[in-house]
Amino acid sequence: MNIRNNVKKYNGKLNVVGKKVKEYRKINKLSLSELSNSLQLLGIDLPKPSLQNIENGKRIIKEYEFYAICKVLNVSMEEMLKDFISELQDE
Repeated sequence: MNIRNNVKKYNGKLNVVGKKVKEYRKINKLSLSELSNSLQLLGIDLPKPSLQNIENGKRIIKEYEFYAICKVLNVSMEEMLKDFISELQDE
């Protein structure tokens, strides 16, 4: 982990799920705008640029945002974290 400006990064990213968010968004055939709109219906305000930054690891994801994204994408939080958990267990 790197520490820069008091923000901890994992492999140069501000979150560990961005890649999976993008993967499952594409599996669900949703655009960033469509995902944003679906989250809005749940009361979560995540505009398209924020979602793009999450997917690229340039934005920290809050736990309530993570839960809502998983709900919209119909995937468990554990499944989204599976690769990260596996990586930690291998260390």
